[in-house]
Amino acid sequence: MTVAAQMLDTYPKDLGGVDKDKLRACIEACVECAQACTACADACLSEDMVADLIKCIRTNLDCADICDATGRVLSRHTGYDANLTRAVLEACAAACKACGDECEQHASMHEHCRVCAESCRRCEQACRDLIASLG
Repeated sequence: MTVAAQMLDTYPKDLGGVDKDKLRACIEACVECAQACTACADACLSEDMVADLIKCIRTNLDCADICDATGRVLSRHTGYDANLTRAVLEACAAACKACGDECEQHASMHEHCRVCAESCRRCEQACRDLIASLG
């Protein structure tokens, strides 16, 4: 059992009808994606052709920050605001799509970009699944 699952299971109040499995999956995907994007940006900085990866680095760093913030917002349940949560999830899905698209352009040359693009796609889907479950 993951820490995210344990924390959701031990939350003392009702989650207000939020699908706990989708919430857990989204938190975990956000944390994973933030790490992947941070590592990918750093790996891009180590490439010989770093000048060709400027947009990728920027997109990675933006996505990492947004995923990190989304994971933290989703981990807080007291005083839950569905509209804010939905907006944060939409922003995260958009950032993950943009980053996944950018990294895919470099995936054949840079394995770290391929791994990152896959993580971005998983996070984008987890965000969209959670949004759909919010109704």
